[in-house]
Amino acid sequence: MTPERKRLTREESRQQTRGRLLAAAAELFTERGVNGTSVEQIAERAGYTRGAFYGNFEDKNALVAELLQHRTRSELEEVRALTQDAASFADALGALRAWNRDRARHLPEWLALRMELVLHALRNEELRPLLAERELLARDAHTSGLEQAFAARGVQAPADPAFLGLIVHALEDGLLIQRLLTPGGIPDDVVVDAFDLLLRSWTALAQRPDGEGPGQDPSDTP
Repeated sequence: MTPERKRLTREESRQQTRGRLLAAAAELFTERGVNGTSVEQIAERAGYTRGAFYGNFEDKNALVAELLQHRTRSELEEVRALTQDAASFADALGALRAWNRDRARHLPEWLALRMELVLHALRNEELRPLLAERELLARDAHTSGLEQAFAARGVQAPADPAFLGLIVHALEDGLLIQRLLTPGGIPDDVVVDAFDLLLRSWTALAQRPDGEGPGQDPSDTP
């Protein structure tokens, strides 16, 4: 006999519907852009009616806001799960390399959706605070990782860790764009290469005697 399928609760059914609408929207935004996608198209792709959409989201901007938050949290949870149990920093870097190589297989879609969501938020003032919140979450994750790495090396950060986290975060976007546009010679895990190089450089800078900045001759110090 076929086992009886468990009946979803009202809340479980609601969450399933929202999840399907978000997944459908992500696909369509990637294919057509946010402005090129209608509420009706999202509902149809998800297998629902227009009424189901408005039963879950006030409008398309509300869906964009939730998609921004959902993607950020999901990615941060993935990376945290990969690195939190690593036995060493080298193991953590290895896990991050594998994650980046996996992401590279669908980088055009991943990056297209990210850029679409960012552009839509920039064009709609009410969404900018949510975009800023999303970016701050990612920057805080980089900052925390750097602080842990510096502590493990027994050095103090050579600058405000939040500023260094901002550099890493901004560099990630730029490197992924370059990887997509000019893939020849740029490895899938270029973001991890850049992070590793920056961390080693900043650690070396932090270990310099006081007064010896980068490129400064100690004999020139007054």
